[in-house]
Amino acid sequence: MHHLQLFLDNICRDTEPSCTMGVETASAAAAGPVEASEAESWTAEGHAVGAAPAPVREAAPEDGGASATLSSPVQEFFAGATVMVTGATGFVGKALVEKLLRCCPDMRAVYILIRPKKGMDVESRHLELLQHPVFERLRSEQGPGVFGKVRPVAGDVSLPHLGLSEGDRRRLQTEVNIVFHSAATVRFNEGLAAAVSLNTVGTQRVMRLCKEMLHIKSLVHVSTAYSNADKREVREVVYAPPADPEAVIKLVKSLPEDAMPGLASALMGKRHPNTYTLTKAMAEWIVQEEADNIPCAIVRPSIVTGALRDPVPGWVDNVCGITGIMMEIGRGTIRSIICEEDYIVDLIPVDLVVNTLITAAWRTGTHHANNVQVYNCTSGQLNPVHWHEFGRLTQNQAVDTPTKYAQWYPGFSFRTNRAVHKFCEIFFHFLPAHVVDLLIRAQGGKPIMVKIAQRFKAAAKTGEFFSLHEWDFESSNMKALMKDMDCVTDRETFDVDVSHMEWKPYVADYMMGIRKYVLKDGAESLPAARSKLNKLWWAHRITQGVTLLALLRLVFLAGSFLVDNVLCISR
Repeated sequence: MHHLQLFLDNICRDTEPSCTMGVETASAAAAGPVEASEAESWTAEGHAVGAAPAPVREAAPEDGGASATLSSPVQEFFAGATVMVTGATGFVGKALVEKLLRCCPDMRAVYILIRPKKGMDVESRHLELLQHPVFERLRSEQGPGVFGKVRPVAGDVSLPHLGLSEGDRRRLQTEVNIVFHSAATVRFNEGLAAAVSLNTVGTQRVMRLCKEMLHIKSLVHVSTAYSNADKREVREVVYAPPADPEAVIKLVKSLPEDAMPGLASALMGKRHPNTYTLTKAMAEWIVQEEADNIPCAIVRPSIVTGALRDPVPGWVDNVCGITGIMMEIGRGTIRSIICEEDYIVDLIPVDLVVNTLITAAWRTGTHHANNVQVYNCTSGQLNPVHWHEFGRLTQNQAVDTPTKYAQWYPGFSFRTNRAVHKFCEIFFHFLPAHVVDLLIRAQGGKPIMVKIAQRFKAAAKTGEFFSLHEWDFESSNMKALMKDMDCVTDRETFDVDVSHMEWKPYVADYMMGIRKYVLKDGAESLPAARSKLNKLWWAHRITQGVTLLALLRLVFLAGSFLVDNVLCISR
């Protein structure tokens, strides 16, 4: 029970209504009050207008140590380059930094924007980041010296001028060649003011810094496939937002806090389910309007999930969105989910997102375009999987490789009937949570299961929009990117093709990743976990039997009562 208590404390801290329905990179590094790891993406029909980039500016001279004979065009593009990453402590951000260090060996340096947080200064957070498990493979293959390329910069996208000192700003202006902007808040229930500050104004501040960079070759903005959630078919273009971003920014700055909910409702209307998709849509428009001569691309991931291959299969570091749902299916605590099970669930592994960011930067910097290129980084068109199939694979894997933290035998149903769901929620979610809390309290622990159930209920509620709708994301630019990667090394090292992925082994790795990296439940506990699951199966069957007998008894008593009354009346 002590181990359960420690686990529950961690999960309760991490479980917030937030999103992997898009990019999951709310940055601890540079994103005001929210992080992806705390739970990390409008008028006329879309049109591909935008600033026409001028010929790409010359990069800074390459470092003398950079190889001039690389066989990979992508690696050659990054050779000698200095990169800047916002959102580096988020889910996607960590994976991006790791991949750049491991697979672009001649890259000169990577600046990461980090803000002080929870009593930790920038350097402390930088050192903490480098100790993260995502870097274990890199450390074992290349040694700790490779981390010398990672240079922290004190900054915050929620502050004017990104909170940069004059010296740091000058350094970035003169040294940086390639920028990845992934800092954002991904909480669906974020207040409008915070969402606008982090997602929209923060993007504007990054764009304006990029305009001051003397040797910039490429900028990649990380958005979300759901930035245009009101459209059934989403093309790879920048759509006009529901309102002028500049006007919205001014309103948010001038209106009192109590006016924010009404303004948010008016702006979202029926087109956006939350402030996240709204502010990401406005951010895309700002990228297009502010691009000027900067070679620029927008990458829109759908639901970002655990790693397919890199840095290791199944790697994941948070319980946001669908990862949290899979974890609770494995623990047997989720029995009912509101969902259209015949719809496609658009999932994209985090390493394919990272590879898309890197190769999009290369293509943007080497292939001239007349507008901002948009890449829908999604799986629905290329390798679709439906909710019912994904749910079945998840449940099967939960039984094959159970966790020692299982609370009940895994089993759940997708449904759209809210009355039935509410019944299941009360009797299968909250009632068991109260029972477990009573047991924890009896052993002197701190009751926490009801709190977790409430938070998962809130998270599931905010995600219902995405489980009850389906989108068709165009993938023309993604296909063109794949075609342009005509080097075998690039296609293997920076694979972006989701069509070859097999869902069954992927889900198996994903569930093991949740077990290892989220639950901290090593493979050595599998025998004991399987023994426990067997006992839970018997408890489940006995409970079903007792419940059935109770229902039959109830029906018998009700029938007897009716018969007695009928006989009484007949007399």
